Amino acid sequence: LVGKIKNTGLVEVPMGMSINKIVYDIGGGPADKAKIKAVQTGGPSGGCIPADMFDLPVDYDSLTKAGSIMGSGGMIVMDENTCMVDVAKYFMNFLKDESCGKCFTCRKGTQRMHEILDDISKGNGTLEHLDLLEELAEAVKDTTMCGLGQTASNPVLSTLRYFLDEYHRHVIDKKCGAFVCKDLVGASCQAGCPLDTEVWRYVALIEKGKYEEAYKVIREVNPFPSVCARVCGRKCETRCNLAVSGGQAIAIRALKRFITDRVDPAVYKPLRVPRRAKDSHRVAVVGSGPGGLSAAHYLSLLGYKVTLVEAADKPGGMLISCIPAYRLPRDVAEKEIESLLDENITLRCGTALGRDITIDELLKDGFNAVFLAIGADKSWRLGLEGEDTEGVFSSMQFLKAFNLRGEELAKGHVGIVGGGNSAVDAARVAMRQKKVKSVTLLYRRTSQEMPAYAEEVEAAIEEGIRLETLVSPTSIRYIRAAEAEGVKVETFVQPVKIDAKNGRLADIKCVRNRLGDVDSTGRRKPVPIPGTEFTIALDTLIVAIGERPDSDCLASMGLELDKGGRLRVEGRTLAANRKGVFAGGDLVTGPNTVVDAIAAGRKAAKVIDHYLRGEELVEPPKVKLPAVFIEPASLSDEELEDAARAEPATLSAKSRKQSSAEVELALSAEQARQEARRCLRCDLEFTRPQQDGEAECAAVEEKSA
Repeated sequence: LVGKIKNTGLVEVPMGMSINKIVYDIGGGPADKAKIKAVQTGGPSGGCIPADMFDLPVDYDSLTKAGSIMGSGGMIVMDENTCMVDVAKYFMNFLKDESCGKCFTCRKGTQRMHEILDDISKGNGTLEHLDLLEELAEAVKDTTMCGLGQTASNPVLSTLRYFLDEYHRHVIDKKCGAFVCKDLVGASCQAGCPLDTEVWRYVALIEKGKYEEAYKVIREVNPFPSVCARVCGRKCETRCNLAVSGGQAIAIRALKRFITDRVDPAVYKPLRVPRRAKDSHRVAVVGSGPGGLSAAHYLSLLGYKVTLVEAADKPGGMLISCIPAYRLPRDVAEKEIESLLDENITLRCGTALGRDITIDELLKDGFNAVFLAIGADKSWRLGLEGEDTEGVFSSMQFLKAFNLRGEELAKGHVGIVGGGNSAVDAARVAMRQKKVKSVTLLYRRTSQEMPAYAEEVEAAIEEGIRLETLVSPTSIRYIRAAEAEGVKVETFVQPVKIDAKNGRLADIKCVRNRLGDVDSTGRRKPVPIPGTEFTIALDTLIVAIGERPDSDCLASMGLELDKGGRLRVEGRTLAANRKGVFAGGDLVTGPNTVVDAIAAGRKAAKVIDHYLRGEELVEPPKVKLPAVFIEPASLSDEELEDAARAEPATLSAKSRKQSSAEVELALSAEQARQEARRCLRCDLEFTRPQQDGEAECAAVEEKSA
């Protein structure tokens, strides 16, 4: 048992044991937080079996039926950082050299399959290649004479069978979702950013002290640089090759914060298409969160007249109503929002879709296209009796009351049910309210499985949240911190009943859980333990078990929704099932990050522009590899040894508990430049110094463009 798993080595198991038990009970599950995607059994000629088939018993017949073999009894565990196209290519590279050549189809077939897989991994594949690959694999399997040739096609056929979407992503979108195929990835930090930000470039410019140029690189693709410098989910950092190789990722978000705090936004002048004629197309954007504002901004730059329809009294959506000021100061968010509202954008606040206006009315009013970006701010309910009792609030209700109106709804002993970002935000906001005595966070799994950002959970603990858990070693550290600081987080618990006294919340009854089998999310299901019920006395209960779009009115407008209330769209075009209607962001994906919403808005603007021009909605995908050479820094051996990640300073836990002041501070210039020097500069694999005359030619070409 080897691969992306905690426990590796030799183990004897009875024939017929499920893959699930081998991987999770014996192997201990994933080696880190990455979700397990598949296993490969049988050596190089074996096949890949996806995680949703892990109930499969390990025996000869079952593995053969699934497209694999028992082979030598080896099992390789693969997670979401494994590219299945690359896996097939790797094994085919081995098998083509093992073929003896006595069967022409085996020798030439394996060579040709490797060539096709190599083309696909380099972005040169087509859908026709996939048909040819499958046909060739079947021919090799059926016409060769020995066991090697008859099983050599397994890596190809099994990955085509179970992971066809990955092949399509390589062929159609020219992307490798596992960030393995370097010709499709380029610099992994850039590829990991939903906005395709040239992270490597602005980090290199910071090292050179060229701060204004660095700001322009960020702002070129992101209309919310200061916002993202504070609340971005940092997908780029998770893909940083320093972290992948076992080190500490570059503090990219902190470097972005350094730049956006230091540089005047006026240095960036966006390119504008000259204003169109009076009878030009008009676009309605419904929702003024980060997705809607981004769409409106880019449509405005393209010369369109945009009407921004917002249900609230002011624009901003979740940036203003849901994210607390200690994470995103109001003046920072409002300044960036205001900068995007130009003469081409008309703002209509206090106008809700379904209540005040419909899609039909917008189209009849002369709008040629409608983009829906209404977000996901409707909280899921626990479904327990007493949930409507006084003193019980949803996380969205609680956060909006405080962020928009300054209302402090929490008092006394507060309980929050949930483990996501909204739960942690609610806990930290409650801790800052004057009448609150204690805050307890109730989560049904372990702290390690909380979907909230780790740094937010740690900050909550510092501010007084005590974590009690009976299992994971990391929880012991939290227990000790909790005893010193006084806020309580109960994990492995599940609410079962809400009790009221004189019409007001009195307590909540819970049951302790254990972790059961793995579910579709790759996490173990919480299973109630009989006889472990207990009661927590509460004055305030905040339910934060997830959000969904408030989309109930859309079905009556002829739009198609899924079971979760998300709007169905064509993924590459964002087009809904009504002509001229597009949608993106949380309305389509469910609760997601700010940067993903911005990316959806930018994509929508481009698609709508194509639609209104009568052009193909989707441009042929292009692989964006690093193209600008920036001289790398040279570090001494001493600098390399001392190159620790720069961590921004924060306000003390004591000073921030009764304040909404921004908790995380900016890096100093010395810290920022030193941190930028740690970058491995993965871009240099794709760029080179310009020769004489090339710089002048490049400048002329850029000016012409």
